[in-house]
Amino acid sequence: MTPEQRLADAFIALAGSTANGSSDMSGPLSVLAHRAPALLGIHAATVVFAPDGHDATRATHVSGSNPQVSRLEHEAVGWREGPGHDFRQADARPWTQVALDSRLTMRRWPHYTPRALRLGYAHVVALPLGVHSGTSGALVLLSCTRHAFSPATLDLGRSLADFTAVLLERAREADRSRRHTAQLEQALTSRVVIEQAKGVLATLRAVPLDEAFDLLRRHARSHQRPLKDVAREVVEGRADSDLTRSTP
Repeated sequence: MTPEQRLADAFIALAGSTANGSSDMSGPLSVLAHRAPALLGIHAATVVFAPDGHDATRATHVSGSNPQVSRLEHEAVGWREGPGHDFRQADARPWTQVALDSRLTMRRWPHYTPRALRLGYAHVVALPLGVHSGTSGALVLLSCTRHAFSPATLDLGRSLADFTAVLLERAREADRSRRHTAQLEQALTSRVVIEQAKGVLATLRAVPLDEAFDLLRRHARSHQRPLKDVAREVVEGRADSDLTRSTP
């Protein structure tokens, strides 16, 4: 397969990883992490995605091109260290290439750096997963040599990172839209049931609809229950008799 074919195949795989409408972020991250080394001519890659802000450690998604770097990045999340973490720091400059055996890097990432060196990596750079709303993650490139990554490598890496960021953002937007629609449907269903219950109570108690609704609401509050649940019981004929019995 030619380099062009591999690149096209990678973009198709990335696009396909969210084609089923899933909100699972692991698909695009895994494709990017596993395809990046061959496409960019590097030794390893990790991807860190934390869309919910600086302190969203529990919501951080991580993927690596091999089990060792994946484990390293997972541990780095807990350490709050490494290039994949620094993108969340307002005063950090994570996009600069660095040699892992430099004194500055040792001081900056005291846990991450020695672990990465033991795995045989000597050079690292992080490329942002950025969209119009901001940076939500990073593609971390690792090399076993101290040579700087070439401009062509960085340009292609940025293109892959940008494309993945757009896919992730659209997947999150679609997920938010689905959840919002579900909430609206649930609210509409609850409203319909409540209106039905008002009609049933108005008939059983021989009272106006407004008074029937007040009876329904007071009963729900006094029993500390959701109004929609009490309303459904009224409609289904399962409500407490003290609510539904007619007044003399």
